[in-house]
Amino acid sequence: MATIISLINWAQNLLDTVIEAFGFIASLLLRLYLVPIFWMAGAKKMNSIDSTIEWFGNPDWGLGLPFPTLMAWMASLTEAGGAILLLLGLGVRWISIPLMVTMLVAATTVHLQNGWLAIAEGSGFFATERTMGAIERLDRAKDILQEHGNYSWLTENGALVMLNNGIEFAATYFIMLLALLVMGGGKYVSVDYWIAKKFRNS
Repeated sequence: MATIISLINWAQNLLDTVIEAFGFIASLLLRLYLVPIFWMAGAKKMNSIDSTIEWFGNPDWGLGLPFPTLMAWMASLTEAGGAILLLLGLGVRWISIPLMVTMLVAATTVHLQNGWLAIAEGSGFFATERTMGAIERLDRAKDILQEHGNYSWLTENGALVMLNNGIEFAATYFIMLLALLVMGGGKYVSVDYWIAKKFRNS
């Protein structure tokens, strides 16, 4: 029994050593994964800022948010600016907070009414009447395209899917940002690390 415990402790110590040496890679990969997502979202909003403001403010076909000009610019600059900061590893913990707020607003105002799934599924734990209906329509669309279109060409570079636009992606990005809030930008590969190394005493 003592030998088994010693082996377990040795394995745990080895794992701890590896994590201590290379754990910074987790923060780096999270940051690099999120950079293009937030850059594209922010840049798209800024490139059509008038339409974005209308969408933010219109209660009939948009989000119906108060102060739509302010909200649209805040969301756009937070996403695009956040992407740059994440890339540099500068202010990672601080920028994670407004990005998390942005994801919460997106989840509750845009995606929540559609359930969890980003892409519609006809069965499974997260399937709803809405997604099952979407799959029924998708199957019908496929039948029409197979009969009247060049279906092999249409699907050559990817399968046809039905967008459900649920909270799945917003929730995932929120969790990734929460991890960055806790872990920070990572040793060696972030500006934050070198600033702290030079200027912080603790």
